[in-house]
Amino acid sequence: QVQLVESGGGLVQFGGSLRLSCAASGSIFSIYAMGWYRQAPGKQRELVARITRDGSTNYADSVKGRFTISRDNAKKTVYLQMNSLKPEDTAVYYCKQDRANSEYWGQGTQVTVSS
Repeated sequence: QVQLVESGGGLVQFGGSLRLSCAASGSIFSIYAMGWYRQAPGKQRELVARITRDGSTNYADSVKGRFTISRDNAKKTVYLQMNSLKPEDTAVYYCKQDRANSEYWGQGTQVTVSS
């Protein structure tokens, strides 16, 4: 069973920065794509950023140029560096691991951006 544990969320002012981390359990990490998603109150969960096993990345248009996803396979951790935060970035942020026939989600970490 894979466990994903997010950390790094919190309250930050408009224009501030946060770095989220997602640590994975299990012996294999490097071969799986990892993603960050978010869900704001009353809205559907949406993809924020994703990184493949070879390091290719893609981002939601709303975060391009502000957020950066990265991974450290030795630490079995994926990161989301969030800069120039806006109130509309307020949400619960989840990480996800994509496997061939399954997916695993973390429990989420709250990010709140005050105006």
